[in-house]
Amino acid sequence: MEKERLPRWGWLLLGLFLASLVSSVLNLLLVPAVFAETYQSITVITTMAPVLIYVGVWYDEERQHYWQHSRTRIAGDVLFVVTGAALGSAIVLVGIAGLGLPNFVQDVIAMGGGFLLAWGLFWWRNPEVYSIETDG
Repeated sequence: MEKERLPRWGWLLLGLFLASLVSSVLNLLLVPAVFAETYQSITVITTMAPVLIYVGVWYDEERQHYWQHSRTRIAGDVLFVVTGAALGSAIVLVGIAGLGLPNFVQDVIAMGGGFLLAWGLFWWRNPEVYSIETDG
């Protein structure tokens, strides 16, 4: 895939669209059997978190050194991101589910918790990806 075909926001939009399709399929198959309907947003957040993190790592030239890691390491990072998004959003949703907030507000708050934990775990494993090198 050529990065120059689309701007960064275009790749992000395309990735988020595909993630929403995957999460919709998962919600059709898993949620009725495993989760209550209140927790459907967990699958959406969990599928979108890797897109939000990895589009930037893939697109930005100064972050290309990340891809020199082994495939096992990158797979572990993706697992950390997915697990962090699922746990973060689930913890937040469980904490606010009974407060009587509208579903949209609950989902937005859960997205914040899920994305923050997912990115935090990615950063914890890869602080050099976001470090700023100075020539001083």
